[in-house]
Amino acid sequence: MYRTIIAGFAALATLGTAPVQAQDLAEGERLYQTHCAYCHGPTGQGDGAKAEEMAIKPRNLTRLAADNSGVFPMLDVVMRIDGRTAIVAHGSPMPVFGEYFEGTDAILKSEAGQPILTSQPVADLVAWIESLQTAP
Repeated sequence: MYRTIIAGFAALATLGTAPVQAQDLAEGERLYQTHCAYCHGPTGQGDGAKAEEMAIKPRNLTRLAADNSGVFPMLDVVMRIDGRTAIVAHGSPMPVFGEYFEGTDAILKSEAGQPILTSQPVADLVAWIESLQTAP
């Protein structure tokens, strides 16, 4: 048992030094257009076909960094997409299409530099959302 605990600590210690996976923007856009654009709009401005029917309007995803002092809120976005932070407007934790966002583990870095463990599809989707950011 002692060896198992030591091995677990060793694995955690290397997490901070593991390479950050590259994100696939084209795959992120494909996932976005398939699962998110209906509410958030094709360009992320919160103007999707379903937006008018929603009691709580979808967020303009192009303004996430601008609304956060110019820093893209990576950790918050990842946690909202992968379901660690519930979104009231959806009536359930995100993602609504959870099985589509499962996959190989990926490590991202938060805006403060901490590692964020998520799935590769979420990493791709977040990278594409980050690419949408507009100047303040």
